[in-house]
Amino acid sequence: MRKLTHKELVGRQQNQSSEKLPFTAVLNNIRSLYNVGSIFRTADGIGIEKLWLCGITGTPESERERIEKTALGAEKTVPWEHRSETLPLLRELRQNGYQVVLLEQTHQSVPYQEFIPRFPVCLVLGNEINGVSDEHLSLCDAAIEIEMAGLKNSLNVTVAFGIIAYHLRNCLRLSLRANEVSEAISEIASALHGPLPRNDGKGQSR
Repeated sequence: MRKLTHKELVGRQQNQSSEKLPFTAVLNNIRSLYNVGSIFRTADGIGIEKLWLCGITGTPESERERIEKTALGAEKTVPWEHRSETLPLLRELRQNGYQVVLLEQTHQSVPYQEFIPRFPVCLVLGNEINGVSDEHLSLCDAAIEIEMAGLKNSLNVTVAFGIIAYHLRNCLRLSLRANEVSEAISEIASALHGPLPRNDGKGQSR
């Protein structure tokens, strides 16, 4: 076993598929520009479809120097858009078929590892101090949380995003593989036994 060289790593990433996942994230009033940059970097690694930067969340255009310190160029590869208001955006995403999921501790939130998403999915991240606004709860389809075993009741938003985002990515990949297996089984069955007979409603009398 040996470590891959930098040249090998670059070459491997260049051969990766550029297709984006049906997964977007809303950053609602994220205060720290370094957190925003870190989320960009993780989003690039996951292959996220788009980041929505809402409210006071800084953008690569307005706060390029500080965001790029932690994004390390990912701010140039991940599609993003700024919206001053989050509520109209969430309504728009729901109308377009997205399942809106809040990363927040609520009376009805479930542990993230028990959550099975319905794609396309939109993950909403709230402010580092206040979390997601109460007014957004009415527009969510589900709320998930990360269980904490210590005295602290939450993780840094960038760490939490990484955990949840890769969980959603793995759920999508498993779903795609299951569909591929199902299609392969159908093709094999058809090759062995021919297409299944159609029932046209015309029975035979004997």
